[in-house]
Amino acid sequence: MENKSFLAVDLGATSGRVICGTIENGKLKMDDLHKFSNGIISIHGNYHWNLFELYRHIKEGLTVAARKGIKPVSIGVDTWGVDIAFVGEDGSFMGLPYAYRNYTAKENTEQFLSEFPLEKLYGKTGIQTLDFNTVFQLYALKKRNSSQLKAAKDILFMPDAISYLLTGKKVTEYTIASTSEMLDPNTKEFDPEILEFLGVEREKFPGKVIMPGQVIGTLTKELAQETGLGEIPVVAVAGHDTGSAVVAVPASNKHFAYLSSGTWSLMGLELPEPVINETSRIANITNEGGVDGTIRFLKNITGMWILEQCKKEWDVEKVYSYEELIAMALEAQPFEFLFNPDNEAFGNPGSMTRAIVEVCKASGQGAPKTVGQFVRAIFDSLALRYKQVFEALKSFAPYDIETLHVIGGGSRNSFLNQLTANATGVTVVAGPAEATAIGNMMLQAKAAGLFVDIQQIRDFVCASVDLKRFVPQDSKVWNEAYAKFLNYSESL
Repeated sequence: MENKSFLAVDLGATSGRVICGTIENGKLKMDDLHKFSNGIISIHGNYHWNLFELYRHIKEGLTVAARKGIKPVSIGVDTWGVDIAFVGEDGSFMGLPYAYRNYTAKENTEQFLSEFPLEKLYGKTGIQTLDFNTVFQLYALKKRNSSQLKAAKDILFMPDAISYLLTGKKVTEYTIASTSEMLDPNTKEFDPEILEFLGVEREKFPGKVIMPGQVIGTLTKELAQETGLGEIPVVAVAGHDTGSAVVAVPASNKHFAYLSSGTWSLMGLELPEPVINETSRIANITNEGGVDGTIRFLKNITGMWILEQCKKEWDVEKVYSYEELIAMALEAQPFEFLFNPDNEAFGNPGSMTRAIVEVCKASGQGAPKTVGQFVRAIFDSLALRYKQVFEALKSFAPYDIETLHVIGGGSRNSFLNQLTANATGVTVVAGPAEATAIGNMMLQAKAAGLFVDIQQIRDFVCASVDLKRFVPQDSKVWNEAYAKFLNYSESL
């Protein structure tokens, strides 16, 4: 296979990167070209993403690639889900995009569902109801009589907004659009009744929904010259970061579940068809768009967000490394304090440590006091929540689940990986940590004709990265802890 390079623009809720992946001698070599912070900014009481700052950093990453003499085949963009940007008649962005944490008020969702019942909404989309899904964002803007919504010519999901900045071409990519809770998973198009209820014209979402692998356009002449890269094609990958990450799961067969572990944890199965029935609705499991016609049958779980927010508070007095936090957790008593990480109290509190204390006290447990106790409570609770969701997913699987693949940044956390294996009772295979960027690049490579299908990609990934295996231990102890956990977390 001839050496070829691909650039991945990988944007997460807390950081972003421009990465070069080069296929050399049958393996993938990766080079971080530019890393940068991302974060929600508050303006007049609303939370936004600084889209133009992201664009500035992406330009810097592309410029670094040119300086290094890299001549990529193409560029691909992935981001977090659900959020949107508005573009006016003149092609300009209408303000900074709202961030999903701007939409955590349950009364907004409840009012929507009082007019458009949940059973009907889920039956049409198969998507897990979360207060910040695009459908509820648009409903909130409609109630607010938003001038942006009324005046917008186009609505772009975040990876499509970045691609528009790079190419001047507007598209609507399938995997990211599927996170909106407005897409029919069978037709792979927006449901007209939902759009009519929202008062949003289908024409506001540019063109037909496109599948991963399609060329969007080339870098604009201005950007091509400014960066020195030339007019490189930009390819629509799986624009939703989890969609790209799942492509890089190094599974040898279909008997696996995956856990994309980061600020959010997403646990799921890869299925050939959506599963939309009363049982999946009650379990609040989602059917998001995957690659090559697959469905990502998964559930969102609050992940390292809780620890990250606690760490921010602790860092004011003393900055702890994650290794130090884990060491303190190992010294703390296991299962002393447990809670459901998806408790709405942890959505975006003023103080995460105070939120944990209040939730624990409300359930009659007392509350953690030391840093080690907080960290141990977070990890134990996450692992047991993983078990709860894993058991639910297994009941829908058309085959036995033999392995849980942990991908993303959380795959580096050996302590949590072992706890997860202990809790779920299955072998955990950890890696790759860079699953999203790898999946992004591999889809570009597939579009370039280097791979035939996803299994060929997965075999390649397996040969290219180091993986770690964690075998379940102490099953009796963990089963007892799970029974205790369910006292505080009865609902999925």
